Amino acid sequence: MEQIVVTGAAGFIGSCMVKKLHDMGCKRIIGVDDFSKEEKCKNTADKPYLEKIHRKDFFSWLDTNIVDVECIIHLGARTDTTEGNWEVLNMLNLNYSQQIWKNCVLYETPLIYASSASTYGKGKHGYVDSHDIIEKLKPLNLYGVSKNEFDKWVLKQEKTPPFWAGLKFFNVYGPNEYHKKRMASVVYHSFNQINADGVVKLFHSFRTHYKDGEQCRDFIYVKDVIDVIAFLLETQTKSGIYNVGTGQARTFIDLAKAVFNAMNREENIEFIDAPREIKRKYQNFTQANIEKLRNLGYDKPFTSLEDGIYDYVTNYLLKNENY
Repeated sequence: MEQIVVTGAAGFIGSCMVKKLHDMGCKRIIGVDDFSKEEKCKNTADKPYLEKIHRKDFFSWLDTNIVDVECIIHLGARTDTTEGNWEVLNMLNLNYSQQIWKNCVLYETPLIYASSASTYGKGKHGYVDSHDIIEKLKPLNLYGVSKNEFDKWVLKQEKTPPFWAGLKFFNVYGPNEYHKKRMASVVYHSFNQINADGVVKLFHSFRTHYKDGEQCRDFIYVKDVIDVIAFLLETQTKSGIYNVGTGQARTFIDLAKAVFNAMNREENIEFIDAPREIKRKYQNFTQANIEKLRNLGYDKPFTSLEDGIYDYVTNYLLKNENY
């Protein structure tokens, strides 16, 4: 492999992707991020093979180096789902991504970028990654809107990179997410709650057809996510937008029980009321249709929720280790 660029390289999925590329034999990994943020330093401290470029300097670097770049994996974004400032999201999630796309078109560089399952909103049109429904989707927050706006823009472009893939990540959990704080996964927060108080607090259901704790999400282990990206990087067969989930929805109770089990602690689950602002924008059910991804030839089984949580808890959280 020649140079691979990973934006968001100090972040959760990005830093795991950098490690994956190194393990695959990539000799030159260019990481793009704001590396001055101390809370993310652990994610890159043990990666001496990573060349670091500040995100503000990326496009000037690209002008003179893109001929040597084999692919750009664009995982950097403002990922706070409660962000209310559209100007921030427009700049970081839409305009920045559009500029990367235009450079990839100009220099004929493959592009893999992160979209999000938050684009599906309440799931009125299902969770099928068909290009035909993207214009109809109504995300529940501005973060989801920013991701969907880029997907819509991409599908309107007559000129494209030689290969491109937009990946709708579902609920990703795993090592290297500690810096995300309240935006970290329910697995991470459950682990910390058990450590502190011996209890996991889940939201009461506010929909009559879901019992407390039986709201469902498609939880996917970050190691599966980076395996999918690696597959697309190596194969580059058919461009398009793809779901990246397990294809199986699981309840929050399932998740909490798996964390207790991995920690070898007695189950103790309490239910609390969800804040009003969360109720308005809450996805009670998500489940990726992964037929398109399977049809590409990706046949690796996805890690079960129980196995993923056990690996995450025992090998990373309990040991305070990074991936």
